[in-house]
Amino acid sequence: MKLNFKTINICIIGIGYVGLPLALAFGKKFKTLAFDTNIERIKNLSNNIDSNNEFKKNEIKSSKYLKFTYNEKDIIDCNFYIVTLPTPINANKTPNLKYIKNSCLLISKYLSKNNFVVFESTFYPGLTEEYCIPLLIKNSSLKLNSDFFCGYSPERINPGDKINTLQNVIKITSGSNSYSAKIIDNLYKIIIKKGTYLAPSIKIAEAAKVIENAQRDINIAYMNELTQIFNKLNINTHEVLKAASTKWNFLNFKPGLVGGHCIGVDPYYLTYRSKKAGHNSQIIIAGRKINDNFSKFIVKKSLLKIKEIFHRKKINILVMGLTFKENCNDFRNSKSIDIVKYLNKTNHFIFSYDPYLNKNNKIEYLSKNIIIKPKKNFYDFIILSVAHNHFKKMGYNKINKLLKRKGVILDIKNILPNKKNILKI
Repeated sequence: MKLNFKTINICIIGIGYVGLPLALAFGKKFKTLAFDTNIERIKNLSNNIDSNNEFKKNEIKSSKYLKFTYNEKDIIDCNFYIVTLPTPINANKTPNLKYIKNSCLLISKYLSKNNFVVFESTFYPGLTEEYCIPLLIKNSSLKLNSDFFCGYSPERINPGDKINTLQNVIKITSGSNSYSAKIIDNLYKIIIKKGTYLAPSIKIAEAAKVIENAQRDINIAYMNELTQIFNKLNINTHEVLKAASTKWNFLNFKPGLVGGHCIGVDPYYLTYRSKKAGHNSQIIIAGRKINDNFSKFIVKKSLLKIKEIFHRKKINILVMGLTFKENCNDFRNSKSIDIVKYLNKTNHFIFSYDPYLNKNNKIEYLSKNIIIKPKKNFYDFIILSVAHNHFKKMGYNKINKLLKRKGVILDIKNILPNKKNILKI
């Protein structure tokens, strides 16, 4: 089934880590509108500036058919809407669908015959057909699969990753009927070099997305629990994993802090839906509990070592790394920030540093802790919590110079060599 390039007018709703690369890719081929309510971000992008530092000016400029807007009336001429908004969780760990609801209500105002609506956000199985489509029908008075069509194509964007980019990762697609499924699949094929996988149904595509991160979450939770066990046995976890990885089929996961808006959130969407279906998840919830509490374990281990090593009541502690993962400037749901919060409740002097922190990243509750540049010979204890390439380039010698004469480093991510004053988990 061929697409008529001249008639396709795409609208990407939500221009963050997921929406921007999609808009740039489509903007090279089709007339594309990138819509977001964040006025400052749209103004920056209109000037070819990505405050997330994922794309350079020339990369944004190269999408010659792309326009940015924060005016919702501009989307009236579009006929292919793609929603890339976040799906966070509430305080009680249930899905927060306010952004998705608002996008459906917005699209409904301008939805017309033969239009397509595709969702890329993380959904639990059934959300598109049980929640989104009814909203679109109710507020547009149009009929599904006769007046308009829907689909689901889960995002696989990995912030900071320059290898597994949008074009280089297989894209799952799906549609509300066989006709729409083929149209959607053919459209994505044009921009995805790696190719697409057309799922048999929207629910299967939704389920595939939500288990990807749940699987990773469970595996990291296993590593984190092993770390806590080996800590009590005074065994270096990283050395154990290094030895175990010599077996051909050993899964080489690493312990660490699991935050962000994917791995730390997506499993709750699956457990929420499973509970509604009458099944209470055990493994997934157990994994979530372990990972959510791992920052507390790190702080507890640090305080025990501090008490053992130092005899002063107050020392200078530096937390290096505040983002939720390495090599990106995303601080949302960061467990490194949780470490700082827990340490703030102690009597010690707490400082935090991250090379990705800039004026666009407002972490108000850490303002008293944040430093622009670490001082030499000033800190007694350093917690190296994020494996930024910047820290790897600094290496042991430069990081060690930040310490006082008897200072100690807790290397959570195992990026430094084994030294007398370096603690491993």
